[in-house]
Amino acid sequence: MRLSRYFLPVLKETPAEAQIASHRLMLRAGMIKQASAGIYSWLPLGFKVLRKIENIVHEEQVRAGHVPMLMPTLQSADLWRESGRYDDYGAEMLRITDRHGRDMLYGPTNEELITDIFRSHVGSYKDLPLTLYHIQWKFRDEVRPRFGVMRGREFFMKDGYNFDLTKEDALHAYNRHMVSYLRTYERMGLQAIPMRADSGPIGGDDTHEFLVLADTGESEVFYDSAITDLKLGDRIVDYDSPEDCAAIVDEWTAPYARTDETHDEAKFNAVPEDRRRTWRGIEVGQIFYFGTKYSEPMGATVQGPDGKAVPVHMGSHGIGVSRLVGAIIEASHDESGIIWPEGVTPFHVGIVNLKQGDAECDAACEALYQSLTLLGLEPLYDDRDERAGGKFATMDLIGLPWRVTVGPRGLKTGMLELTSRRTGESEELSPEAVVERLADIYAAHVLQPAF
Repeated sequence: MRLSRYFLPVLKETPAEAQIASHRLMLRAGMIKQASAGIYSWLPLGFKVLRKIENIVHEEQVRAGHVPMLMPTLQSADLWRESGRYDDYGAEMLRITDRHGRDMLYGPTNEELITDIFRSHVGSYKDLPLTLYHIQWKFRDEVRPRFGVMRGREFFMKDGYNFDLTKEDALHAYNRHMVSYLRTYERMGLQAIPMRADSGPIGGDDTHEFLVLADTGESEVFYDSAITDLKLGDRIVDYDSPEDCAAIVDEWTAPYARTDETHDEAKFNAVPEDRRRTWRGIEVGQIFYFGTKYSEPMGATVQGPDGKAVPVHMGSHGIGVSRLVGAIIEASHDESGIIWPEGVTPFHVGIVNLKQGDAECDAACEALYQSLTLLGLEPLYDDRDERAGGKFATMDLIGLPWRVTVGPRGLKTGMLELTSRRTGESEELSPEAVVERLADIYAAHVLQPAF
């Protein structure tokens, strides 16, 4: 993409309403614009990141054997009355009456709707196990929406629902989701720690939240620092194996890690003192096992091996896709702007032409742009007739992981300057070497299939 043809309304000043880094930087980098309290338009740069995150979530869900679908944003209140949650959910639920007087609601979650779909089409244990998921907009009428996309009223979320014959099968689904989430966050350049949590209005006894450590986190968290050394990396996971999934879950849940709601001081004090940590965390996902909480009252049963009807065991599993955009920025920024991890960056590299209109500089930039594009990479070419300082400031603000600077001085020796946004380190390379280096960097993110 050529910046002269792109819509990137960056701001020089920080809007007064922005209280945390991600909100400030998303506004300044032209990623979002507030439409009303807690509701945002996603401008092109922000939309690209949102889609990158969504694609990673989709790929890892499919890899784990889960089946994508799409449910509506508006739901019938009758389904929620069946489950008993319509009156229990509280003021966060936006209730609507349509022109025929029917009670509707803007879905904050989808347990009732997915259970209705299941009971309408699945009747035998032979159709299990089954996990369905979608990524859809949700609405919760927060009393004090703040912090930009971190605590908005409208948000983009992946929610999945497993249906299993037995508790044992459902707990395998729980473990399978935990492992798939760990891989999902790693691909985004995040370390999201699974922590024992409270189930809230979803219900159930087994639940873990995934929290990203950040000074601006809303939750106080307590953990054993040993958990921050764990990585899945290139480990091959057999998602159909209860033993494989349970072993990884045991590895990640053995070190102490809890939110303030479930914190146990005695257990925390049993952790070696040099490994005890207290910090803040941003919730970016949560998984639940809740048994037959919804299937029993809503009649979601299957015919078991003995021919008798039994309620299915269920769980739900959510990832805050839009919230992740803010969480990544909170975990990865500096005073100059955002620092995107390679897995989610809106563009893979920025090209800065120091002398726009100079025939040699223009030709070198154009050749580099074409070479990178042919490799499947997305460069952002700053071809504006602007001073160099302004171009560098824009690149630092929007946070592309790599920048290539093309100027008359370097071209005299046939060299370009490749700069890492994270470290600030630069090196001079030939155009061919720049292309080769970027291809190697992004091979795991772009050039190889996810599965």
